[in-house]
Amino acid sequence: MIYPKIPLAQTVIQLCKLQGVKHIIISPGSRNAPLTIGFTNDSYFKCYSIVDERCAGFFALGIAQQLREPTALVCTSGSALLNYYPAVSEAYYSDIPLIVLSADRPKYLVGIGDGQTINQKNVFENHVVLSVNLKLDLKTDGQMTYANEPPIIKNIQNKLEHTLGLKEDIQAYNEQSINKAISAAIVENGPVHINVPFDEPLYEIVQSLNVSPRAIDFKKNHQNVGTELIRACVDTWNTSLKKMILVGVNYPNEIDPDWLVKLAEDDSVIVLTETTSNLHHHSFFSNIDQLIAPLTEKNQKELQPDVLLTFGGLVVSKKIKQLLRKFKPKHHWHVDPKKANDTFFSLNKHIETTPNSFFKAFLPKVSKTTKSSYKPYWSGINDYRANRHKAYLTKIPFSDFKVFKHVLDAIPDNSILQSGNSSTIRYTQLFNLKSNIEVYCNRGTSGIDGSTSTAIGCAVARNEPTIFITGDLSFLYDSNALWNNHIPTSFRIIVINNQGGGIFRILPGHKNTENFDTYFETNHQLTAEHLCKMYNLEYQSAFNEGELKMALTSFYLNGGRPKVLEVFTPKSINDTILLDYFEYLK
Repeated sequence: MIYPKIPLAQTVIQLCKLQGVKHIIISPGSRNAPLTIGFTNDSYFKCYSIVDERCAGFFALGIAQQLREPTALVCTSGSALLNYYPAVSEAYYSDIPLIVLSADRPKYLVGIGDGQTINQKNVFENHVVLSVNLKLDLKTDGQMTYANEPPIIKNIQNKLEHTLGLKEDIQAYNEQSINKAISAAIVENGPVHINVPFDEPLYEIVQSLNVSPRAIDFKKNHQNVGTELIRACVDTWNTSLKKMILVGVNYPNEIDPDWLVKLAEDDSVIVLTETTSNLHHHSFFSNIDQLIAPLTEKNQKELQPDVLLTFGGLVVSKKIKQLLRKFKPKHHWHVDPKKANDTFFSLNKHIETTPNSFFKAFLPKVSKTTKSSYKPYWSGINDYRANRHKAYLTKIPFSDFKVFKHVLDAIPDNSILQSGNSSTIRYTQLFNLKSNIEVYCNRGTSGIDGSTSTAIGCAVARNEPTIFITGDLSFLYDSNALWNNHIPTSFRIIVINNQGGGIFRILPGHKNTENFDTYFETNHQLTAEHLCKMYNLEYQSAFNEGELKMALTSFYLNGGRPKVLEVFTPKSINDTILLDYFEYLK
């Protein structure tokens, strides 16, 4: 087998292998050549070449999101590393394990004016769970030189002994640091940064390893929730008539169905789910904005819970955030083994375990409250809103709103839906999806910058077909995502093109002015057609309801290539139709 000659590169590669890091996303470069040589010549690893580091970061994130295991990124030195930052921050706030392996110049070549050189040490410090900076290998080329020059040793024997000891110390330090970082990514479910200095020559190879690193297990065990905490929660729960459970981003099948049934049977409990929660029960409230947007202040006060129980990642709905910040619950408990955000400024308890473990310890001990009218009352309003929603769709013309209805209805069973951010995920939240469709969205930082790359990474990691729905600006922003030789033929993109940032038209501001059109909405006349030709994707378009329906009849059929369906909507009416919708729900 072919290996890089540099021992540090061998150590990094072997420890990734020993720790089970299999998927390696490489952006071409020179300083990272030792890592590239090692990863690509070992059949254990699945390697991908992605030129644009920002796209590579989100592509890796999409793979890690689906496999729920660390995916490694490899880049050269300099500004290449900084292009990972959007994906690193998304991974940090979405609890997704990434391992950034950045090649670097030796310390003595940093800050002297060499090209492709920046201060890489701890560059992601505020958005990773751990940063480690490895030490340069001791190098012998005829005479001894040192990674960190020690005092001159005159005695040859002493010098040799010192060199051998220093070499062992450096190797031990590097092994410990690499093991610690990879374990942190696994245990903490977050990104880590391993900065790897290499001196030239970079391309030399050998046929056998000259290091034998060992994997070290740093995994920690999460403690079970204490009986006193459970007892206190049960006492509060049983004496409260209004309990609300709000679920943010959540993986499918995380909660035992028995616990969902028990929650659904209690009239004092309402469960608010988001599209990204992947949680389904016919009695849950799955369209939060549809329910609460038309409420008067008096109605909002009536919805105010005594106990708010939250779990999952970040919540999309601004309306529920505003309501619960204004009408705070008496008790707010968040269940998560890692962190708890005080989103509503009322957090009382952080219950440090998984939601399923908490429900297993908690729900068998609670009593069903039969005297509460909380759920029956709001279920009646929810049913009324659902009927108004259906009626409104029959009255409106072709628009973003109507497009989402047709597009979401047509998604095949057992598919994976990746949603773009901004208006895309907010429109999607207004509709009920089939329970066998998994939904994902980059809600950690809620940026539009890498949604396409993430969706492609997801499609590569899964056997099920992946559908990506996005807006025009988000699609164009991440168009380098299509510069990718790994896209499955089953991958589908639906671009809703309303010629600009349509979400800004529903926000406060002066619309229909040159300033607004240029600097907020970003008007344009661009389409996806030429990009599809360049990247060999099959392209379809629709300009009205009839064309959309026709296009959807064949869009998911296997045509041997990934497909893009671009739907053009009239930007001048989309905002009015959406704003009128919430009025109509009343």
